[in-house]
Amino acid sequence: MARKLSVFIAFLGLMAGTAFAADDARSVLQAAAKAMGATNLKTIAYTGTGFVAAVGQSYSLTDDWPRFEVTTYTKTIDYDAKSSREEYTRRQGSYPPRGGGFTPLIGEDHVLGLLSGNFAWNMQGENPVPQPGLYLAGMPFVDLRQLDIMLTPHGFLKAAMAGNATAVTQPLVGHSNEGLSGDGRKVTIVSFTALGKYKVNGTINDENQVELVTTWIPNPVYGDMLYEWRYTEYKDFGGIKFPAVVHVHQGDPVLNPAHNIMEIKVNNVQTNMNVPAMTVPDVVRQATVPPERVESQKLADGVWFLGGGSHNSLAVEFRDYVAVVEAPLNEARSLAVIDEVHKLVPNKQIQYVVNTHHHFDHSGGLRTYLSQGTTVVTSQQNRDYYLQILFHPGGWSLQPDRLATYYPMFMVSRRPAPIETVNQQYALSDGVHTMNVYPVQGLAHVQGMLMAYLPKEKILVNADLYTPPAPGTPPPSGPNANMTTLYQNMQRLKLDVAQHVPIHGRPGGNDEFMKIVGKPK
Repeated sequence: MARKLSVFIAFLGLMAGTAFAADDARSVLQAAAKAMGATNLKTIAYTGTGFVAAVGQSYSLTDDWPRFEVTTYTKTIDYDAKSSREEYTRRQGSYPPRGGGFTPLIGEDHVLGLLSGNFAWNMQGENPVPQPGLYLAGMPFVDLRQLDIMLTPHGFLKAAMAGNATAVTQPLVGHSNEGLSGDGRKVTIVSFTALGKYKVNGTINDENQVELVTTWIPNPVYGDMLYEWRYTEYKDFGGIKFPAVVHVHQGDPVLNPAHNIMEIKVNNVQTNMNVPAMTVPDVVRQATVPPERVESQKLADGVWFLGGGSHNSLAVEFRDYVAVVEAPLNEARSLAVIDEVHKLVPNKQIQYVVNTHHHFDHSGGLRTYLSQGTTVVTSQQNRDYYLQILFHPGGWSLQPDRLATYYPMFMVSRRPAPIETVNQQYALSDGVHTMNVYPVQGLAHVQGMLMAYLPKEKILVNADLYTPPAPGTPPPSGPNANMTTLYQNMQRLKLDVAQHVPIHGRPGGNDEFMKIVGKPK
C-alpha cells in the first residue's frame, strides 16, 4: 500500500510539474545559454521598428495605452559594464490621437535614454537630463533601466545564473498565446530576485529559448504592477538566437485592457561589438531627488492654490470642512498637500477630494485620502475601476502605502467606500462657498474629465486643457484642441471666469486665455 501511494505521489508530481533547486536550475540556464549564444556574449545591439505607448494615459477605461509609431529603434547593452542605450524616433503615425502623454504628437520626437551603472539620464539634443526621480511616480528610473537589461533574453540568463535561481518544469495546457508555448508543451520557469527586491520569472521553452520574462514594479495606481516581456519568432543572427518580435506589457490585462507598452519587430542584431565606455556627466552624478515641497498661494478668502511641484491642487475651506481638488502623483505628494492644508485650516478635516480624471499622474495620490476616510468625487465611469484596482488593499508589497500597511482601517475606510460620482453636475456648498464640478464634453484627451468651478470667486480649475504660459515665455500663436474644448465647455455652461487654475503650471487670468483662444468675450 505504501509503495502504491509513493508511486501515485510521484505521478502527481510529474503531472503538476517538477521543481528544481538552484543547482538544477543552473543546468537549465546553461543549456539555454548555449543554445541561444549567451555564454560568451558581452555586448548586443538590436534594431527594428514598431510602436511605443504612454502608460497610464488611456483615453477611456476600455482602451489600451495610447500608441505612437516607432520608425527607428536601437537598444545597445554592455552586460559587463551594466550600461544601456535606448534610442528611437516616434510619431503619431496611423494611431488615433486619443489619450494623454504626448498626444497628439506633432511631427517626430527623438528619445534617447542612457544607463551607466547606478546612473540614469536622458539626452535632449546635446544636453544631459538627469533622471534621479521615479518612473510613473513609483520606482527609481535607475532600477527600471537596470531591470530592463535583465529582462532581455540573454540578460535574463546571465542575471539568473548570477543569482540564486530556482525553477519548475511543467506542461502548459491550452492553446498558445500569441506565439508562446501551449497545447501541452513543457516549459521551465526560472525564478530569481533582482536588485534585492524584484521577483523575476523567466519561461524557457522546450527549444531552450527564453520566451517570456516577467516581473512586478511598484506603481501608485496598480500597486505591484505587472511588467512582462514576450519574445517570439526566434531567428539566427550570426550565431546568436534572438526574437524577431519583442512585445512588452505594463499593466495586467486581467485587471484592465490597458497593458501594451511596446512592440519592436527586430530586423538586425549585432553582438560583441565594441561599445565605448560611457562617461557619466557631472550634472547627472550630482543630481538628487528634491524633497516634496508644497507652496501655497491665497487666491481668495478660503481658497488656496497648492503648487511647488509638477502638479498642483486647490484647497477650498467650507464652514465645516475642506475640499481639495486633485490628488496627483503618489502618496508622498498627497501627504505633503494634506500637511499644508492642515496648516492653512488647522481645525477642519478634508472631507472631499475631487479627482479630475483617471490618468496615473492625476489619480496616484487618491489612496492616501481614502485611507483617512475622505470622500472621493470622481467621474461615474471611474467608480468600479477605482474600487477594483486603485483602492484594492492587496498587491502592494513592493511599495506599501498607508492603505496597504494599515488596512482594513475600519475606523476611517467606511463600508461601502466613500466615493461620490459625477454624471451631469456635482455641487458642494455651505452658503458662503460653492464648488460645482462638471464633466468636460467633446474631449479627445480622456473620457470622463471633470473640471471644478467656484462661481463666487469666478475660478475655474482644469487639468491638462489649458496652462498659462510660463513667465517670459511667448504665448502660443493659437489654441490647441484642448484649449478650444475648454472654451466650448465654458460657453456651454455659461461660466463667468476671471481666473484659470491649472493642475500644471501657474494660475492666470481669463483675459490671457481669451487672447490665445481668439474668441470674443
